[in-house]
Amino acid sequence: MSIFNELQTSLEEAISIKHGKAQASRTTRHEVADVKAIRAALHVSQAEFAKAMGTSVDTVKSWETKRRNPTGLAAKVLATIQDNPAYFSELSSH
Repeated sequence: MSIFNELQTSLEEAISIKHGKAQASRTTRHEVADVKAIRAALHVSQAEFAKAMGTSVDTVKSWETKRRNPTGLAAKVLATIQDNPAYFSELSSH
């Protein structure tokens, strides 16, 4: 099967699921990290945390107040820090 045919089949399946004609074969859910708790456990300011994460203080504030959720690489880095707080020291040294 060509890549085009695979994509076409996948899109047709997605449309069927959206219209309630089919059930999703799997659902993936990710736990959203508690950024405020992570930062508090590390004893760092929002500014220090933002710098280490390569983001703005406003973004950290948005994560902490749950106005926005971290996505992509930020979510993965936060999950890593949550599992292994020592990783933050390594991250902040760069």
